[in-house]
Amino acid sequence: MIELIKQPWPWYIAGPIIGLMVPLSLIIANKRFGVSSSLRHICAACVPANIEFFRYNWKSELWSLFFVGGILIGGFLSDRWLIGSDDIAISEKTVAGLRGLGITDFTGFMPREIFSWEHLLSFQGILIIAIGGFMVGFGARWANGCTSGHAITGLSDFQIGSLVAVIGFFIGGLFITYFIYPIIF
Repeated sequence: MIELIKQPWPWYIAGPIIGLMVPLSLIIANKRFGVSSSLRHICAACVPANIEFFRYNWKSELWSLFFVGGILIGGFLSDRWLIGSDDIAISEKTVAGLRGLGITDFTGFMPREIFSWEHLLSFQGILIIAIGGFMVGFGARWANGCTSGHAITGLSDFQIGSLVAVIGFFIGGLFITYFIYPIIF
């Protein structure tokens, strides 16, 4: 059983399992699936209550903080003990594109040239984290939800606003990939 968990699962298995979380959370717990609102709940718990945006009953959403905590703990545990022996399979075209950006190490789950402490703590890395973090946070707040909330929950509920948000997320991702990353790297 543990060997099955260690292997990457194909999209047609993992996708439906993730997708089933939406109706299960609605049916079993009457909760909407999403992650970005958890930061608001943390701020509401920690920031003095004189800010209108944080003045609400955040304790009623405590389950989402446990959910995000479970994501972090699960990610840590899988990184430490559930790593398979095979490298992640990516297409040759993707490898060529990444090599064009100076990324050459494909031995792990993530390219070490991007996801290393040396790179993250460089001026370029801090700039990317600060600007990217602001843009993701601003976009999630402006769109009234994050990519997982809109793409998984909103689309499964047939919400037009979520469809527009997901299209915007993809356009933004393509723009960054093809126009901004080549300038940065």
